[in-house]
Amino acid sequence: MRKKLVLLITGLIAIFMLAACGSKSQDDVVKDLNGKQKDLSSYKAEAKMTLKMGSDSQVYDVEIWHMDPNFYRVNLKNAEKDQSQMILRNNEGVFVLTPALKKSFRFQSDWPQNSSQAYLYESLIKDIVADKDAKFSATKEHYVFETKTRYQNNSMLPIQEIKLNKKDLSPAVVKVMDPDRNALVTVEFTKVKFNASFDKDDFDMKKNMTRAELNMPAMADGGDKAFTVKYPTYEIKGTKLIEEKSVKIEDGKRVVLTYDGKKSFTLVQEKVKSKVASTTPTYVEGDLVDLGITIGAVTDHSISWSQGGVDYMIASKNLTKKEMVEIAKSVQGEAVK
Repeated sequence: MRKKLVLLITGLIAIFMLAACGSKSQDDVVKDLNGKQKDLSSYKAEAKMTLKMGSDSQVYDVEIWHMDPNFYRVNLKNAEKDQSQMILRNNEGVFVLTPALKKSFRFQSDWPQNSSQAYLYESLIKDIVADKDAKFSATKEHYVFETKTRYQNNSMLPIQEIKLNKKDLSPAVVKVMDPDRNALVTVEFTKVKFNASFDKDDFDMKKNMTRAELNMPAMADGGDKAFTVKYPTYEIKGTKLIEEKSVKIEDGKRVVLTYDGKKSFTLVQEKVKSKVASTTPTYVEGDLVDLGITIGAVTDHSISWSQGGVDYMIASKNLTKKEMVEIAKSVQGEAVK
């Protein structure tokens, strides 16, 4: 009896020792991630991105293509609102394609190197490696890191939780949180394929614009039809709306909102009739900025973006870049004065 008990205890100790040997430390996983990135020539991924804005949420389907070293194609689509936008990077530069407006914009930008990107695998690895104070834990199926983010002009999203699948270190879920640890951006990966193959023209700007337009539903509302004027919900103390002016332009309508105070600014909203897509992209001054629901361009004194078939621009001599980004992010949903 005693011999059996000794054997049982010995067996349990051996099991625990094997389990301990099988578990990886934070340094082990970081080392594996560095190795994974070095060996990774390309990947394709699909994800669902949920953006929480107050009491509302918007869900986007995201398709990500990457080919080493600097080719990217990120397609963002909100099926409910028939909105889509594509970020493209190739040897010619960084492009943002907006099929609903038949427009393409070209940026002189080092995107995506200049900021965190919750849907890009190599960006997540960079965030994990860069944060020496990152927290680490493990579950049955995942390695979990909590790291600082590298978002520019956005102190509202300082923390992120990154879950990686243990079996292949692929991304599972990313939650980008505010200072109170509320998840405002959640990216749930549904499919990841490493070392994927691509055709020669998969990252070509003109080819992608043509494909995107063919996949767009027929737009029932022309540029001459009234559109809903939107107002920013982000408040700046001492600044208020003093004038709203609607102007008919040659191919559509323009609405100009003037805000006065110590932090004065002008918000312009413009909807034009659909045009034939230009084969030459419009060069945009400024840095590419992620507004959550869309991609914009920000300079020292302005920020511009397109959403739902409407062009927007905020101009100000008094606002900081961070303030312009926050105001732009809040120009959405139902009109609120």
